[in-house]
Amino acid sequence: MAYEHTSERRIEFSETDMAGLVHFSNFFRYMETAERDFFEAIGLDLINSEPGSVVGWPRARAECKFSAPLRFGDTIQIHLAVKAVKDRALEYQFRIFRKNPDGSRTQAGKGSMTTIFTTMEPDGSLKSSPLTESIRERITPAPEEALARPLDA
Repeated sequence: MAYEHTSERRIEFSETDMAGLVHFSNFFRYMETAERDFFEAIGLDLINSEPGSVVGWPRARAECKFSAPLRFGDTIQIHLAVKAVKDRALEYQFRIFRKNPDGSRTQAGKGSMTTIFTTMEPDGSLKSSPLTESIRERITPAPEEALARPLDA
């Protein structure tokens, strides 16, 4: 069972503001990128949109604390750890790091997100649903030491 994943990407020019810094809203996109990559790595579909079987993960809560700027061209790593697996939801912890030229990393942000497993009703409304057995077989909460791991690890 999986409980963590790290994604890596470069900062694009379109993600920066007039000061050349990454706009804060993009940190939430980075968290979603890591979530998508995590699901792909464990062989699960993040979104299922087959007719009559629309399933998704709307956000119930998301937050991010920023601690260092990111700029165009920076390479970042987004670390996802599963904080909790609930009856109908997953809670994630994220750490976003800038890779420095000397090989070290600087933490640029730390966030969390709670997503609710939902299905679409015939009238188009969303309904929270219990996590499937397939999800429970593949995703487990991270051990406390993974959540508390030193920031530069």
